[in-house]
Amino acid sequence: MQQAINAFLLGFPALFSIVNPISGALIFRGVAASRPDEEHARLAKRVALYSLLVMMVALWAGSYVLAFFGISLAALRVAGGTVIALSAWGLLTKPEQYEAVKEQQASTHKDVDDIALFPLTIPFTTGPGTISVAVTLSASRPRDLHDLAGFFLGMTAAVLAMALVIWALFGSADRLSRLMGPTGSRTVTRISAFLLLCIGVQILISGVQDVLGPMLSAR
Repeated sequence: MQQAINAFLLGFPALFSIVNPISGALIFRGVAASRPDEEHARLAKRVALYSLLVMMVALWAGSYVLAFFGISLAALRVAGGTVIALSAWGLLTKPEQYEAVKEQQASTHKDVDDIALFPLTIPFTTGPGTISVAVTLSASRPRDLHDLAGFFLGMTAAVLAMALVIWALFGSADRLSRLMGPTGSRTVTRISAFLLLCIGVQILISGVQDVLGPMLSAR
């Protein structure tokens, strides 16, 4: 049970920071503002479901996909950390322009089915950064069978909780926007972007250490 709790406490904050559902909900509102309430709710549910599938596949099959293509965890961390850091830097320095581009790209698709998976789920909600974090979390699973069961339970609970948060926030995006106001929205976006930048740099540092560590210890 303790292993499951530890896995949840590791997985949920990491996924929450990289998904950034509050900022995502504000972008979602801009895309779905002109749609009926029923369509808005259906779109939020669809994005949450697709996000759940993406995170689950990345979490439990991502490491095997990497092994199949011969990609090391260090390479994933370096590439994923770089992508996350660059994305966060763009959101931190020019949040309005970054969100406007996302809204414009999503608005070119008219049907709910067209925009639910792409681009609202991939890459806006659970993009390369989220996939990188999920695969990295999966790679940290314990080898002991007893601990692995708890790890599986905790990580799965974290992914399910994240999907529910996406559904709740995206479904109430209008109320969230009114509650926060323009200034609050920009503040939350910048704080989230800074935290995301730190996460990207930390993942990148871990990747570099994985690459350079064996080389330095061999000397």
